[in-house]
Amino acid sequence: MSAPAREADRAAVPVLMYHAVAHEPGPAIRRLSVSPGQFATQMEILAAHGRTPLTVAELAAVWRGRGGELPARPVLITFDDGYEGVHRHALPVLARYGFAATLFVATGWLRGPYDTGGGLDAMLGWGQVRALAAHGVEIGGHSHTHPPLDQLGAAALQFELTRCRDILKGELGAPPASFAHPYGHSDRRVRQAVRAAGFAQALAVGNGLARRRQGPYALRRVTVRRSTGPAAFERLVEGRAIGPYFAGDRALTTAYAVVRGARKAVRARG
Repeated sequence: MSAPAREADRAAVPVLMYHAVAHEPGPAIRRLSVSPGQFATQMEILAAHGRTPLTVAELAAVWRGRGGELPARPVLITFDDGYEGVHRHALPVLARYGFAATLFVATGWLRGPYDTGGGLDAMLGWGQVRALAAHGVEIGGHSHTHPPLDQLGAAALQFELTRCRDILKGELGAPPASFAHPYGHSDRRVRQAVRAAGFAQALAVGNGLARRRQGPYALRRVTVRRSTGPAAFERLVEGRAIGPYFAGDRALTTAYAVVRGARKAVRARG
């Protein structure tokens, strides 16, 4: 292995996962939201620490040897689902600092002709999605109706991926390159289906730093939520004390994985 390849394998990149940015989010998304003031403070911290935000596609290109080298202090800013506050509150702050970001949308949750009514709060409209793309925000896929993909049969899984891909291609003029697994859940079958649908890379959650060795379809992120204060945010970005901070989340994830496995086994027998 060459020296650059070894360095790429050692590199650990914080990938921040946001959801809603809102003053008064609905109860279903409140815990996973941040206020506009919180978000502005967090972006100020990134700037003060000399962080260089990249899109998911840019990071993947570097790790595939197609995009030069990583900056000295990279970070990724990502948003899931497609909440309206990403355009109203986050975009002006991103523009102020010249920060790149990636937005993963559940196409059936956005306002407009494909809306299935599943959105958990005020959602983006397609004009706002196009405005975000015009400002350089990478738009990625997050399925059509946001189900746990590893719980779906083959036909439903293919529908969720291809419907999302085709709508984004039709609305934005190009197919999306990146994907985020709803709820962060995936298995080998799901990751293979995501790849077969034409997505070049995908993000999970995992609440850890992203590393090349995780593979292009299960890169980890760290969750930023309403309870994440400035000091905790700095620690997460620096990769310090991530394990203790998310210990409760990991216990719940482990327990839920057992339940999910049992459900899949029952369906397989049926």
